[in-house]
Amino acid sequence: MTPAPKSPLIGIVWMALTGLNFVAVTAIVKHVGSAVPPAQAAFLRYALGVVFLVPMIRPILAAHLTRRQVKLFALRGVVHTLAVILWFYAMTQIPIAEVTAMNYLSPVYVTIGAALFLGEALPPRRLAAVGVALIGAVIILRPGLRAVEPGHIAMLFTAVAFAAGYLIAKRMSGEVSAPVVVGMLSVTVTIGLFPFALMDWVTPTWTDIGWLFLVACFATAGHYCMTLAFAAAPLTVTQPVTFLQLVWAVMLGALVFNEAVDGWVIAGGALIMASVSFITWREARARRIITPPVPATK
Repeated sequence: MTPAPKSPLIGIVWMALTGLNFVAVTAIVKHVGSAVPPAQAAFLRYALGVVFLVPMIRPILAAHLTRRQVKLFALRGVVHTLAVILWFYAMTQIPIAEVTAMNYLSPVYVTIGAALFLGEALPPRRLAAVGVALIGAVIILRPGLRAVEPGHIAMLFTAVAFAAGYLIAKRMSGEVSAPVVVGMLSVTVTIGLFPFALMDWVTPTWTDIGWLFLVACFATAGHYCMTLAFAAAPLTVTQPVTFLQLVWAVMLGALVFNEAVDGWVIAGGALIMASVSFITWREARARRIITPPVPATK
């Protein structure tokens, strides 16, 4: 079968829709708030999304995973479980714009991790871009000028954990098919979240369950749109579009949740996004793309 021709405009549209879907995820989690504990909310989001795993059952069984592969998938499940709990917690503690901006750090950590653990090259210009991204994080946090909240600390560890999970996925993607990688993530994270959810279980209302099912739907739709964006245009075209998520997150926080618009957060997020885009461009030129798009970390 002849691959579909590349179309930058279509890729941009799909990536913009990807961002809208993931901002919807963020908005719903923010809306549910502390009505459901973070670990339980995360568990219900994955458990309710099990319906989307049905097409992946056959590929997983047919893969005949080795003990080593199962251990690596389990490790990815552990780090992703931690990341998801921290992300849900951060959403109840700090503004949507700050969560979104700090999530941009994950691809930067992937670049660092790939150099440290996978032997990927980290040339001076790419290293400088990593430094710029970290400066962006400092601008967002502004330690010493304002209080660094627990939600900020949670997001720093969230980005690191998501990056670790992506590096494991990168290694496994060369051994098994994409449905197996995605399906095993959902299975292991659902199992991993279960005991944490039981620790502080609150009987959810049907309304809460409905909202969290919508989270699963929007997250699935976001990943589907992202896949279509990748098929339509190269990462160097679609990556900068992900910055629109921060714009929409700022608007959503201001108009729906009465959160103040913080110019420092926008500036820091812009620096991080510029750094990620530069790293992606450099890796694309080298034909060794290892940096994931920001939404992929969700």
